[in-house]
Amino acid sequence: MATRLHALMLLAARSDSRAALLDGHWQTGCLHCRSRIGITAAGKPWPGTTLEHIVPRSWFGRSQAAALVQRVESADDPRNLALACARCNHQKGRGPDARGPADARAHAIVERLLATRMSRWRAPD
Repeated sequence: MATRLHALMLLAARSDSRAALLDGHWQTGCLHCRSRIGITAAGKPWPGTTLEHIVPRSWFGRSQAAALVQRVESADDPRNLALACARCNHQKGRGPDARGPADARAHAIVERLLATRMSRWRAPD
């Protein structure tokens, strides 16, 4: 049985209109830089592929993030999940995520990423 992370990665791939299941692998582009990334059909990430929580989990319950949080039901809502390359995801984690929702620049970055995710949305099968 897949781990929780693998299940969430599969959910992110299945709900990404740019992801395609080819030869037993989900392939797509990083939410940030569009570099080629993927996971196996079982949800195991390729090297360098990570799970992106667009609205950071730490922002839930914080009043400054209320407008963003209202657009997703929970941190693990598929609309809040995407596949991202490790480089981009770690940069976001050290920058905008760490500055928090009170920082206008961080808020704008998360807002833009959420809009990008929604432009790639498809209902998971």
